[in-house]
Amino acid sequence: MKRDSKLSGVLHVLLHMAEQPRPITSEVLATAMCTNPVVIRRIMAGLRDEGYVRAEKGHGGGWTLACDLEKVTLRDVYDALGSPVLLAMGNRSESPGCLVEQAVNAALDQTFRDAEALLLARLGEVTLASLSADFHKRLAARGGKHDLETAHAS
Repeated sequence: MKRDSKLSGVLHVLLHMAEQPRPITSEVLATAMCTNPVVIRRIMAGLRDEGYVRAEKGHGGGWTLACDLEKVTLRDVYDALGSPVLLAMGNRSESPGCLVEQAVNAALDQTFRDAEALLLARLGEVTLASLSADFHKRLAARGGKHDLETAHAS
């Protein structure tokens, strides 16, 4: 089963945007993320609706951050994405009348709820600012400078 990496990708895009002094087009972001500009625009529209980004039209336009990195948590971004499924595992449901399946599913249901609650709580503790600080620490250690056009070159 393929993992859903939308949250990771959106956080990646937001941090790149935080490093840019000017608006960034969907095309540039799509190239950096190895996806289609339409995908970027769709995701950004949801973030715009929540007030995290804004779009500037016309020549020199593009996407810019519209939020304070200190105030936005990973949970906020997760919620803005529509709260995608967190856990890929689920219960078997081929034999709903089977008492063994019912017992297994009851135990797993609670375990999955507990794991999801813990993950959501942790996402609520981490801000975009803390991710940005970690990025800057890594950048300083490498002695480099951030350039979106070449950031993904090895």
